Amino acid sequence: MTVDTKIQYSRMGARLLDHVQNGTTDWAADTMEVPSTEYTDSAIWQQEMDTIFKTLPILVGVSQEIPEPGDFKTLEILGIPLLITRQKNGAAKVLMNVCTHRGMRLASAPCGNQKLFSCPYHGWTFKSDGSLRAIADAPKFGAVCEGARDLVQFPAHEEGGLIFAVLNADSEVDIREYLGGMMDDVAKKGMDQWTYVGNRTIHGPNWKVAYDGYLEGYHFKAAHPETIEPRTFTNVMEYDAHGPHQLVGFAAKNVTSLREVDQDDLWQHESKGFDFIRLFFPNVSIFIAPEITQIAQMIPGPGPMENTTILHFLHPTPPESDEDVAARIEMADWLRDVVQDEDYNVGLKLQKGLQTGLMKSVLFGRNERGNQYFHRCVKWYTGGDEGAPKPEL
Repeated sequence: MTVDTKIQYSRMGARLLDHVQNGTTDWAADTMEVPSTEYTDSAIWQQEMDTIFKTLPILVGVSQEIPEPGDFKTLEILGIPLLITRQKNGAAKVLMNVCTHRGMRLASAPCGNQKLFSCPYHGWTFKSDGSLRAIADAPKFGAVCEGARDLVQFPAHEEGGLIFAVLNADSEVDIREYLGGMMDDVAKKGMDQWTYVGNRTIHGPNWKVAYDGYLEGYHFKAAHPETIEPRTFTNVMEYDAHGPHQLVGFAAKNVTSLREVDQDDLWQHESKGFDFIRLFFPNVSIFIAPEITQIAQMIPGPGPMENTTILHFLHPTPPESDEDVAARIEMADWLRDVVQDEDYNVGLKLQKGLQTGLMKSVLFGRNERGNQYFHRCVKWYTGGDEGAPKPEL
């Protein structure tokens, strides 16, 4: 179902304005307990990896990382080496970065531009579309049926400047259907045409600890007293969902300037009175600010106590001067520091408390409605609530 973002934004903007005026926020029906072991148990974490991260579409890259034909990037997710390439026709392919002869890692560079990839072990050569081009000293090797030893290819979908894939080559998941209304929203932003400022890699706690932090503004005053709180009200949120994905609204301190704006026109005031965090379950958080856009790509592991997050930064327009370039780099560094030093630093400390095993559960308040929904989605996808209806926000 196509989403009318103007109606959605206006409705959420109006609700945020009401919350500020009335001292309220978006509330769940009750509080919710989640066992601490959900964050620390290795068996639970592995089940999440198998039933969520290796089964559902996840973000593997940003379009601007490989803008030209022949461009490629490599990364590893959950022990699976990936090679993402840009084809002549403009399409992106997500391949396993493993030679199909004996399993050697094919490309070692983090990125580049090349038409062919040659295995450093025996010299087998592959095209950027994954097809086997040549076997070294083929007459002595023996016959190989055409297509039988092409690189493993994963189902992928690119839209709105984002590249998603399912880390199961045999998956029949309809990626676009899964992305649904949230992708309708994001695609309208046209981020595929924006300028890539660069990325920053940070390291943090369990993937759900990290995801929890993106879902609420209850922590702004205590955890971000000099960065986020001066601009944004603490504990004033509004939630909407598209399947397991969420649009989370936060009220800026200047939201009261919108009192005289017709409610139907509030959609025009994103980043000028209220802000949204867009979250694709299970590993993406997008924050579109006036100064820069941050796309957080969370990669769990290598175990339950850690994640690696790649923060990608975009801007709607190319820089017009060296000063523009410097300002954007400075903003990217500032946001990286906020996430690393404030959000993830807090997450790593609270995780140590959970690891003691002495605190049996964490408690989400009625005001943390998005977190409650997220954890219900996790349980639903991992089969923890068999027979239960799919969660609704």
